[in-house]
Amino acid sequence: MREIKMKVKGMVCSGCENRVKNALESLNGVDKVEADHKKDLVKVIATSSVREKDLEEKIDDLGFKFIEIMK
Repeated sequence: MREIKMKVKGMVCSGCENRVKNALESLNGVDKVEADHKKDLVKVIATSSVREKDLEEKIDDLGFKFIEIMK
């Protein structure tokens, strides 16, 4: 398992957090997602088979703006 932290713009409420959480958790290999709209942060716990690009695309598809992977 690995942790991926991403900066995401456009989340403004807990409903937005839940949309991101549910969408990312639907991807194969994603175990847990935490989203924080106040910090513009999404944290994903996933297997090594999960591609960061898939996470980015899913976020963008929801109408939010993926900014960067945080180290």
